[in-house]
Amino acid sequence: MGRLFDRIDADIRSWLDRQHLFFVATAPLAADGCINLSPKGHDALRVIDDQTLAWFDYGGSGIETLAHLRENGRIVIMLCAFEGPPKIFRFHGRGTVFTPADDGFEALAAHFDFSELGVRTIVRVDVKRIADSCGFGVPLFGYEGQRRTSIDYMRRKSADEIRDYFERNNAASIDGLPAMSADEARSFRPPGDD
Repeated sequence: MGRLFDRIDADIRSWLDRQHLFFVATAPLAADGCINLSPKGHDALRVIDDQTLAWFDYGGSGIETLAHLRENGRIVIMLCAFEGPPKIFRFHGRGTVFTPADDGFEALAAHFDFSELGVRTIVRVDVKRIADSCGFGVPLFGYEGQRRTSIDYMRRKSADEIRDYFERNNAASIDGLPAMSADEARSFRPPGDD
């Protein structure tokens, strides 16, 4: 039987810090819209305070999470232990997207290291519900390290090439929801640009 928690306490924070992967799920309001579930790595998740999580989004081929959050704000972050004792945590809440051009971005940016990947956005989640569950069905996997593909890609491309890509491909979700404006796409902060 899972438990509910009223805050992200020191034990939960310590457990979160040991995980190498988290999942983010969002959905549009439309009943026939595509639900999105994204795996995230690269040490991108931070506990901001006992009711707030944030992660930095360095970009990619999709923009679903951002579009859904801007439409309705609903989000859940899930982590599960692949090593050690079985455990799953889910953090339900309301997500807010911050681009490098937005007020509030710099305060959140202070929690992260963008030196290898750069940053398209930071997503702050105001956590409304924290629940754990057993995780007995989650298999054991050994952690080997983060893939270098994204880091290598960012090093091969210029900041303007990445901005152009975001401007062309991140304007709308696969369901046609608005996601990033051209100005927001151009605000991408490249690796090492602190």
